[in-house]
Amino acid sequence: MRVIVVSDTHLPKGRRVLPEKLIRDIQTCQLVIHCGDFHTIETFERMKLYADLLAVYGNVDDSQIVEVLSFKEIVELEGVKVGVTHGHGKGKTTLKRVMDLFTNQDVDLVLFGHSHIPFHEKINGKTYFNPGSPTDKRREKYFSYGILTIQDNLFTIRHEWIEE
Repeated sequence: MRVIVVSDTHLPKGRRVLPEKLIRDIQTCQLVIHCGDFHTIETFERMKLYADLLAVYGNVDDSQIVEVLSFKEIVELEGVKVGVTHGHGKGKTTLKRVMDLFTNQDVDLVLFGHSHIPFHEKINGKTYFNPGSPTDKRREKYFSYGILTIQDNLFTIRHEWIEE
């Protein structure tokens, strides 16, 4: 199974469109996981046209998105338990908030966003992954998203960099 992991698209603000490289990758995947901050309901609806979509809401998503999405999701994909959240909240760092949220959850992989900072690390038996942003890199060198591959109850995940 091939999954595209994306967060913090913030459309139509910033770039106004998704990068072509990301759209091409989405067209070859079985699922897109969006870790929040679509920004508008139109962006959310457009993402659903590309591929099957699993998503959570972020702190800048409009009320229509918050009404239809959850703060946190846990899903099993081909034997791999995946937690998804945006990562926003009060106090602590984004990573610390996310770790606290999933501390007592039986998950193998935790996907989150919010900071726009790509991150990939295994901590206390769980892999934490922030794809960064494909449209708003802030101080990062590249725009980015993630590619998750699951086969035989095992997964690999990596960043895909956009140098545009």
